Amino acid sequence: MTKFDLHIHSNCSDGSDTVKELYDNILKSHIEIFALTDHDTIEGCREMEKYTNNFIRGIELTCQAEDIKCHILGFNCDIKNKTLLNLIEKGKTLRKIKLETRVKYLKEKWNIELTQEELNWLYSRKSVVKTHFANILVNRGLAPDPVCAMQKYLDDCRIPNTRFDIKEALEALNLSGAIPVWAHPLGGEGEKHFTKEEFLPKLEKMKTYGIKGIECFYSRYNEQEEEFLLNCAKENNLLISGGSDYHGTNKKNISLAKLNINNNPVDIKLINLLNCFHLEL
Repeated sequence: MTKFDLHIHSNCSDGSDTVKELYDNILKSHIEIFALTDHDTIEGCREMEKYTNNFIRGIELTCQAEDIKCHILGFNCDIKNKTLLNLIEKGKTLRKIKLETRVKYLKEKWNIELTQEELNWLYSRKSVVKTHFANILVNRGLAPDPVCAMQKYLDDCRIPNTRFDIKEALEALNLSGAIPVWAHPLGGEGEKHFTKEEFLPKLEKMKTYGIKGIECFYSRYNEQEEEFLLNCAKENNLLISGGSDYHGTNKKNISLAKLNINNNPVDIKLINLLNCFHLEL
């Protein structure tokens, strides 16, 4: 059975693997089809091209759709597209606001003052996210793992809305030739999963904005959730995607190509999103 993974992160955003380490791990895992989808940056895709051209260039945009906080995967994007690059530049400014707000919050709420070395490391990142702060807290011995660190020290930090508006995000993806897919639509890492009653109105709203698919297979979803999402995709004529959301050591128990909570194999024929690409297998 063909192994694939359409949701992977490098250390260009919040993964632990360098792009070279990630590529080596992909080869060791015998994965034949993969997409690199770092948060709000295409730097990892640029670097991945040093090692292979046979991959799907992607991005994961952090968005707000009215009352819905969501992540949108853009598959097969033109990483030289000016509109997308301009959006990414805007994202850097937004992330700097997040960074400075969290630094202040840790000091005022928890009396945790970051050292100059820690600040230099944060500011050196191409795409700073909550996980980077969590790793600092774990390294200090304040939490056993990044997820616990985020939940204890950062989840209550109130910051201005620094997400991309869903309309500008989808416009940039469309102009770059990307296919927009709603990532982990029932809820991502550490989040309470939506019920059917909670999810369906959100799906209707997301469809009006122009998403083309949903991530039906995901490392934190069980068989019942998979089946529900597959039915939603089929009933609404949406493309079907699947990915692990691999972050290396920054997320527990998520290996490459883990596409559901039990790590059961997934038939690649179900992933009709791949019909949109011309890949050498």
